[in-house]
Amino acid sequence: MTDHDTPPAASPFSSIDAVVQALQGAGYYADRRLATAVFLALKLQRPLLLEGEPGVGKTELAKALSTALSRELLRLQCYDGLEQREALYEWNYAAQLLHMRAAEAQGISTDVESEVYQPRYLIRRPLLQALQAPAPGAVLLIDEVDRADEPFEAFLLEYLGEYQVSIPELGTIRALVPPVTILTSNRTRELNDAVKRRCLYHWLDYPERERELAIVRAQVPQASAALSEQIANFVGRLRSTPFASAFQRGPGIAESVEWAKALVALDTIELDPEIVVDTAGILFKQRDDVATLTHAMATDLLKPEEASS
Repeated sequence: MTDHDTPPAASPFSSIDAVVQALQGAGYYADRRLATAVFLALKLQRPLLLEGEPGVGKTELAKALSTALSRELLRLQCYDGLEQREALYEWNYAAQLLHMRAAEAQGISTDVESEVYQPRYLIRRPLLQALQAPAPGAVLLIDEVDRADEPFEAFLLEYLGEYQVSIPELGTIRALVPPVTILTSNRTRELNDAVKRRCLYHWLDYPERERELAIVRAQVPQASAALSEQIANFVGRLRSTPFASAFQRGPGIAESVEWAKALVALDTIELDPEIVVDTAGILFKQRDDVATLTHAMATDLLKPEEASS
């Protein structure tokens, strides 16, 4: 028996192929393995943990799911020092104080302190908003959970395991509709096993050439077919051996799309070493990586694969 004792629900998608098509309709091109993970997360009502390099489309999946399911997207951006009150709730102390002063001025002798701990004085943060979202429910993105600390991971366990949270003054609050929950991690540190056990898991890698080409074409329709193909080929080779080892981090899908937009803005018809070097700051975000992409390397990368060294 798992922490989730809710029986499998009717998935909003009839099949894995339906997931692929719905996500494509929202501008997201998922391969079958990812679509399977999404289908099962919806069917089993389980959180989905996505790990992978920055820029491979983890956050964008949550946005696309929100669109495909017609659900509100709620985002909890994690960072070092994130506190429970910023994720779950906090009390509106100013309003509570005004209420107590007004009661005192009117000589009200009832238990004023208990009155101020009412839902109307509660400031709801993303976790609580997700639990209390009316039908059809919300999509909750817990983004870059690896940036938060271990105590915050422990705090998440009740939500991830049972779709509920405990508020001392109000008791246990359970989900009206189980939120579709996506957690992302760039693996800056290893997550606790207890968090992983409560989630379905998928490693999201850089896309294959054809999928990246489809993404570029969908996101930047102004780019010619020939230029889009050059972009997909060039970025794919940047990430492959032996070139990848020269860089701290290869460009993600987001960088490919931004690069395509920049090239269109520059009226680029065909890639050449000069334009590659001039726009390297869009593909890479580290000074050393930008410097590594030299004219000679760009020339080599632009050669037909069988002719490159």
